[in-house]
Amino acid sequence: MAAELSFAYSGRDDDDKVVRGRMDAGSERAALQQLRTMGLSPISIVPARPIRGLNMDLHLPGYTKPVALADLAVMSRQMATMTAAGLSLLRTLIILSEQTQNRRLAQVISVIRSDVETGMSLSHAFDKHDEVFPPIMINLVRAGEIGGFLEDSLGSIADNFETEVRLRDTIKSALAYPVIVMIMAVLAIIGMLIFIVPVFEDMFQQLGGQLPIATQVLVHLSNIMLWVAPILIVGAVLAWLWWGKNRHTERVRRVADPLKLKLPVVGPVLAKLAIARFSRNFATMIGAGVPILGSLKIVGETSGNWVIEEALHKVQESVSRGRSIAGPLALEPVFPAMVTQMIAVGEDAGALGQMLRKIAEFYDQEVQSTTQQLTALIEPLMIAVIGIIVGGMVVALYLPMFNVFDYVG
Repeated sequence: MAAELSFAYSGRDDDDKVVRGRMDAGSERAALQQLRTMGLSPISIVPARPIRGLNMDLHLPGYTKPVALADLAVMSRQMATMTAAGLSLLRTLIILSEQTQNRRLAQVISVIRSDVETGMSLSHAFDKHDEVFPPIMINLVRAGEIGGFLEDSLGSIADNFETEVRLRDTIKSALAYPVIVMIMAVLAIIGMLIFIVPVFEDMFQQLGGQLPIATQVLVHLSNIMLWVAPILIVGAVLAWLWWGKNRHTERVRRVADPLKLKLPVVGPVLAKLAIARFSRNFATMIGAGVPILGSLKIVGETSGNWVIEEALHKVQESVSRGRSIAGPLALEPVFPAMVTQMIAVGEDAGALGQMLRKIAEFYDQEVQSTTQQLTALIEPLMIAVIGIIVGGMVVALYLPMFNVFDYVG
C-alpha cells in the first residue's frame, strides 16, 4: 500500500464559498476524488509543505496518546450530528479525520475512511480496530446499519459514553484532593525520618542519657527508613509497571475485582458504578434491537468487573434455556434486591429497556451523591490523622528536650 501524501486544497461548496484545508491521499487524483466526495468543486490541489515551527505537532518518538473514552464520546456525538444534518458517511469520516485532535484516533479514522470508500461497512471497519473501539460501539453501529437507524445508534453511543465520562470525572475529581494530600503526607513523613530525625539523633547522643520510648521508636524507624526507602521506591515502580501490564488478564481480575468490591470505603461506590454501567449498556443494546443473548455477552465484556461478568455468564445460560434474566441475578450478592425485582417486573411487563434505564439513572445519582459524601467525610478525617502522625513525631523529637538539664548534669 502506497504511503499517503499531504495536499493543500481549495474548492467551492454549494453556497459558492471558498473552502481551504489539508488532506492526506495516495495521489493527486485520489485527493481530487476525495474533494468531490466532500461536495466541493475543486479550484486547486497542490502538495502541502511540511508543518514547521510553532505549528508542528510535538510528540515523543514512538509514543502515541491512547484513545480515551472521552475521545470516543466526542467522535460519536460529532458523527451523530453530521449524519443527522444530512452529510454522507464518507464525508463525515473525512471531516472527522481532519479535525480529530487525538493523533491515534485521527489515523484510525483515516484508515476507516479508506475502507468505507472500498465498500466496506462501517461496523466491519470499526471491528478491524477493536483495540480502539469497544464491543458495545461496534455492535450498536452494526445494529444501526442493519435496521436503518445508524443516526440513532450513534446518538445512543454518544449518550452512553458521555454519561460514563461524567461519572468517571466525578469520581476522579472527588478522589484527587485526598490522594494528593495522602501522597504529600507520606512524602513529608519519609522526609522527616530520613533528613530531620538523624540531626536530632546526633544531638541526643552528644547529650547522653536515656531517651524516652517514643523517641527511641522514632530513631529506630529513621535508621530503618534509610535503607527501606530505596526498596520501597523500586518496589512501587515495579508494582506499577506490573499492574499496568497484567491488570486486564483473567488471572488478575479474578482475584482483584472481588477485592475491590469489598474495600471498606471505595467498595460500595465501585459496586454502584458497575451496576450503573451494566444497566446503561444493557438498556442501550436492547433499545438498538440487539438480541438479548448477544447483548448479555457484550455487556459482560464491557462491565469492567469480573464479578459482574461471571454473573452475566450465568444469566446467558438461563436465557438460552428459556428462563428469566432476574433469577440468576438474584443469587449474586453484588446485585441488590431492588435491581433484580425491577428487572423481573420489566421482563413481565415487556419494558425491560425502560426499567434498565431507570436503574442506571438511579445508580448514576447514587454514585455522585455517595462520592460527594465520602469526599466531605474523608477530607477532615485525613487532616486529623495526618495531624496526629506529624504532631506525634514532633512531640517525640522534643520529649528529650524536657530532660536536657538532666543530660547535662
